[in-house]
Amino acid sequence: MHGKPLVYLDSAATSQKPQAVIDAIGRFYREDNANIHRGVHALSQRATLAYDEARRKIQRFINASDWREIIFVRGCTEGINLVAQSWGQSTLKAGDEILISHMEHHSNIVPWQILCEQTGAVLKVVPINDRGELLLDENEGLVNDRTKLIAVVHVSNALGTINPIDSIIQRAHAVGAKVLVDGAQAAPHLPIDVQQVDCDFYCVSGHKMFGPTGIGVLYGKRTLLEAMPPYHGGGDMIKSVTFEKTIYNDVPYKFEAGTPNIVGPIGLAVAIDYVESIGLNHILAHEHDLLDYGMQALAAIEGVRLIGTAQQKAGAISFVVEGVHAHDVGTILDHEGIAIRTGHHCTQPLMERFGVPATARASLAFYNTREDIDKLVRALQDVTQVFK
Repeated sequence: MHGKPLVYLDSAATSQKPQAVIDAIGRFYREDNANIHRGVHALSQRATLAYDEARRKIQRFINASDWREIIFVRGCTEGINLVAQSWGQSTLKAGDEILISHMEHHSNIVPWQILCEQTGAVLKVVPINDRGELLLDENEGLVNDRTKLIAVVHVSNALGTINPIDSIIQRAHAVGAKVLVDGAQAAPHLPIDVQQVDCDFYCVSGHKMFGPTGIGVLYGKRTLLEAMPPYHGGGDMIKSVTFEKTIYNDVPYKFEAGTPNIVGPIGLAVAIDYVESIGLNHILAHEHDLLDYGMQALAAIEGVRLIGTAQQKAGAISFVVEGVHAHDVGTILDHEGIAIRTGHHCTQPLMERFGVPATARASLAFYNTREDIDKLVRALQDVTQVFK
């Protein structure tokens, strides 16, 4: 990039794709391209088998108890909107409370605001401390008998904070509330076991975990999904249609109207194979080393201030450079071949909490190295000297 070797530190925005994933996508379109669940011809049967096997692969990856609990969506955003407009619209009433945190992505704020406007429910927010950690223990009254849903990010995209979802879920269930976990940033970095944590809904985005764009997964407990009304209407989500009445299909198909992104789940399944071939434990150890190394190195640069220093972190280092707008930092680094993210990261309330208009964010994946961090540090040292 600009004549320099690329240092890609923007995996929280979207991850780079292994060659195996790229090859699988091309192979599908060259050899197996057909519509699914409709055709009796061999090509359609092959495509259907690959698509259905991908659902079971994802079920095993997050340890769902049943493949029917895996709903294919475009990404976390659609998954959250599905829960809001299906479960939320059919369940909540005026005065009920939805609890989110101060570090949520806009995708886990706006759908609940819309739902509150529709139902009269009330949106409450868990504050955070200066390290970027939830202050739920200090605000126990936020979880009460009026709480019907807690929607919380597993790993913050802007801060890298890992939230204690186990204890949050226990606290929610103690008052009869449901829990939705936004796992977009967790899936590339942490093992996910939806049965162990006992969440009610969990969503992931394929493109952040080394799979294609346009594919995501919403996990929901089967009893909840079966009770929820459809989100979209059309083909494949029906058993029969007359002008008088439509009988809806079983889950997961009830929520998957129309021709799906067939190659998306297939590519995502290959990405999961790739991650598992390396081993999540190896990935965790490598990324933890990079994160510690990077946090210490950036904190030592005069004029650089870290935003988000939680004890439990994964994947992301956010910072500001004194006297320099984050966008200028990103532009200068780009000319050195270093790709980072700058802006509010779709977390404007979080930026307001820390009193900054934007941050620069270096986000990590297993393909990064200490040398990448060293190049970032040298470039930032040059930035601070230029603007001194």
